[in-house]
Amino acid sequence: MNPMNRSDFHAKVLSYLDKHPHEGFKSRQLKRRLNITTDYEFETLRDVLHKMVNKGELAWTKNRGYHRVKTASHGIVGTIAMYKQGFAVVTTEGGEEVYVDKESYSTALNGDTIEVALLAAKKKTKNIEQRIEGEVVNVLKRAQTEFVGTLQRSQNFYFVLPDDAKMPRDIYVAGEAIQDARSGDKVLVELLEWNDPARNPEGKVISVLGKAGDPFVELQSVIKAFRLPTSFPKNVEHEVAGIPNTLPQEEIKKRLDLRKKIIVTIDPHDAKDFDDALSIEKLDDSTYQLGVHIADVSAYVKEGTELDKEAYARGTSVYLANQVVPMLPEKLSNALCSLMPNVDRYAYSCMMTITATGKVKEHSFARSVINSKRRFTYEEVEKILDDKKGDFSAELTLLWTLASTLRKKRMKNGSVDFDSPEAKFRYDEKGKPVEILIKKRLKSHQLVEECMLLANQTVAQHISPVKKKNEIQPFVYRVHDVPDPDKLRSLSQFVQQLGHPLNITGSASSKELQKLLESVKGTKEENLINEVALRSMAKAIYSPDNIGHYGLAFDHYTHFTSPIRRYPDLLVHRLLDEYSRGISESRKEYYAKRLKEWCKHCSDRERVAAEAERESVKVMQVEYMKQHIGDEFEGIISGVMQFGIFIEINDLLVEGLLHVRDMDGDFYSYDEKQYALIGERKGQRYRLGDSIIVKVAKVDPERRKIDFVPAEIDISITEKKKSKRRRH
Repeated sequence: MNPMNRSDFHAKVLSYLDKHPHEGFKSRQLKRRLNITTDYEFETLRDVLHKMVNKGELAWTKNRGYHRVKTASHGIVGTIAMYKQGFAVVTTEGGEEVYVDKESYSTALNGDTIEVALLAAKKKTKNIEQRIEGEVVNVLKRAQTEFVGTLQRSQNFYFVLPDDAKMPRDIYVAGEAIQDARSGDKVLVELLEWNDPARNPEGKVISVLGKAGDPFVELQSVIKAFRLPTSFPKNVEHEVAGIPNTLPQEEIKKRLDLRKKIIVTIDPHDAKDFDDALSIEKLDDSTYQLGVHIADVSAYVKEGTELDKEAYARGTSVYLANQVVPMLPEKLSNALCSLMPNVDRYAYSCMMTITATGKVKEHSFARSVINSKRRFTYEEVEKILDDKKGDFSAELTLLWTLASTLRKKRMKNGSVDFDSPEAKFRYDEKGKPVEILIKKRLKSHQLVEECMLLANQTVAQHISPVKKKNEIQPFVYRVHDVPDPDKLRSLSQFVQQLGHPLNITGSASSKELQKLLESVKGTKEENLINEVALRSMAKAIYSPDNIGHYGLAFDHYTHFTSPIRRYPDLLVHRLLDEYSRGISESRKEYYAKRLKEWCKHCSDRERVAAEAERESVKVMQVEYMKQHIGDEFEGIISGVMQFGIFIEINDLLVEGLLHVRDMDGDFYSYDEKQYALIGERKGQRYRLGDSIIVKVAKVDPERRKIDFVPAEIDISITEKKKSKRRRH
């Protein structure tokens, strides 16, 4: 047997264990039975066995050794999701949820496919009225085997402290498996083996990212932790290189020619991927023709190509704090597909005839060719709307008039407007943040938003008329379910503590939520209530089943307007085109079989992108606050816990912790009902939503955490006290 051929080892192990399905073997037993003679071959065998366990092909226990994975005859198969609070929820293949406490994880890790055995029937508990409890009995498949963390040294070995708070254990690393890493380095570690919950998982360092705490190293760790691709495969680059840089005349002739129309783009000042453009004409005193022109990515990304497979795998572009991980290669995203000014570009145009009251009387779709007459930034359009003069001011004013009407109509119908602020950074020449800016929501933002919402709604309504009996009409919808009643009740209790009523009776009324959000505008707790209200909502997802969009109060909604950065929009373009040309029954059946899987994948990729973006923002926020240790800031109490209070700094969106141990001069008790810490001697009350002035005491870039102390506290004294506590 060639010792270098790992596939031979893999095949021989499976063949032998299949002949002994009820037995288990230690690695040395398999060495003898497979006639392995050299040390090199034995090490190769061990490595293959470890990988087979990680992939779920084999199981390993201390007493039994390696053996074939048992079928889930007595347990239930599902995916485990771990929470920072110290519990996990297993979602089964049938959609049922099983609660697992930390002591029952066995060797499962977040996201693994596992087998769970039920421990109890549904029962009432303090926080959850009914739940099924279970314990992990078998890990069938690892969700991931590579983790990012900080390497630390003990006396005789090394271990990696994972960045991910959901990772339940540190990873043991033998001295010979650290490569060139040093204690304090941020590393990528591969999980080699973890079959005994009484011991820590074992791994080896596969790459060194740099010194932990450095902001650029921390951003690299975010990219690695979320497994974001940093380059495109060569076969994809080869395909893209073969795409012509000019538009063939024969293709232009097949399209609706809109190159003479006044069409403009409106985007952020630093944008390069312009995927939507607008046009408007006043047909008469009470009617407009609105054109929403979207980059025709489907003209370049053909179904089944290597480029298409890669775009699907990525699912979405990821906008990190200081860089973009694009869904498509730059030649497409920033050039051929981008609707740049004064060049011909393919588009998919949605033309809508709209009354002065915002009703769409007629609509049509066409693959078109356009030539944008002007590239505007949001700030430029805002100035034109304010001054009522400038390039294409007549068209922009018409667009704003129509958008205002559409917005009023949408709000009247119960649409909920979550205005969550967004942090942006200004960097110095070295790329480090020197200022945190809060993105302002301008009239120009609302103008574009309303036009895009209407186009997305119109596309979904076009595909989803009242269906005939048994008719298959597969499509990709953007859906948003009604909120969970328990979460709404918790939200109601929360905002009432801040002096804002929320009437929740029976069904969840979006108009009541809308009324709440309107009432808190301009208050110090506006951002806090917006954030908590948003967390109370169900997550919007992609689905082939149209249940409507609760937040927007739309019966039909999809995503059509951003195919450069979102794969579902590309799917919608393809489906819309096939329906327009007359879709075959075989294609309908094909889509009906595949769309559920595609929608779930795209929803999952969207969630990963959002989490990665949040972590990258935290990295830069912490780096910024490192420059302000000892400085005082005014903030609002955003959370109250038994161990302290969380504070969000005004105008920075930076959150940190004021620990109860640093609140000198009194003993504080936690009042859960009032969301408050109350001093027992002096009666000092720290309540959710209260304003407070604090001082930055400590910044921990590796854990991305910030510690505050009261403004009057001397930080040096506080640090001495902590040092004294550590010594004792």
